[in-house]
Amino acid sequence: MLQIGTQAPEFNLFASPNQKVSLSDLRGRKVIIAFYPADWSPICGDQLSLYNEMLSYFRKENAELIGISVDSKWCHFAFSQDRKLHFPLLSDFEPKGSLAKAYEVYDADEGECKRVLYILDESGIVRWSYLSPIGINPGADGILTALEEMRNNKTN
Repeated sequence: MLQIGTQAPEFNLFASPNQKVSLSDLRGRKVIIAFYPADWSPICGDQLSLYNEMLSYFRKENAELIGISVDSKWCHFAFSQDRKLHFPLLSDFEPKGSLAKAYEVYDADEGECKRVLYILDESGIVRWSYLSPIGINPGADGILTALEEMRNNKTN
């Protein structure tokens, strides 16, 4: 995984069949990146649905959430519509896993992303990360605690 204090690699990935999102688009805001193995899997579905419910809390901390997996933009589109998600799912589909590899979270044995959370500051620097054990939903407590610590450190 990327070390705390590292400049996060830039990206420009499909967020819908005809729209891309880049990290530079999000400068000036904190960015929560949720790498996850696959759309339609039970744990991923629960994790992303929970984050959808937590969006107002994240946004109060000036943080934007994005999900990233190696699924295609069409798979993300269908999954996002089905789950009524209100944040972008980015497709690291082709070349498969290239961004996950840059963020050091690609599982070559499984051909998918590991379940990893990163929080970047407003300048795109990694300030917090978490690798979830296989088969475990990491929840949102760690994200909320990290965002609160970032806010408190900024005011001190």
